[in-house]
Amino acid sequence: MIHRYRSRISGPLLDRIDLHIEVPAVKYRDLADRADSESSAAIAARVETCRNLQLERFKGTKVHCNAQMPPRFIKKFCEPDAAGHRLLEMVTDRLGLSARSYTRILKVARTIADLDSSDSIREQHLAEAIQYRSLDRKTM
Repeated sequence: MIHRYRSRISGPLLDRIDLHIEVPAVKYRDLADRADSESSAAIAARVETCRNLQLERFKGTKVHCNAQMPPRFIKKFCEPDAAGHRLLEMVTDRLGLSARSYTRILKVARTIADLDSSDSIREQHLAEAIQYRSLDRKTM
């Protein structure tokens, strides 16, 4: 039933959505866990630093964030390392990603790299970005 429902959504529409992830139910044990985790204030500070980095990157242009990057900026700011290129090639061939999905992955990976304070997009940034494209997978 889930597969049939998802098949109603066209591929071109899905291509325009940056992130699609499944959020499973959380077990009580995890909800009740009182272990320390990153505070909301710390997360907000990281996001603000990331946003400021993007504003500086695109200073003097009409672009304000990675999601708005046109193709020429993607080529300039979203160049993955060698391992990242291999991963993208494998995933693109295996999943049959569209060109639009491919560029969405690069933009999301750039943001993940920014949050990681990394000047370059590494394989782990791409791997995380690819995980956020669950509806691109042919098996679903």
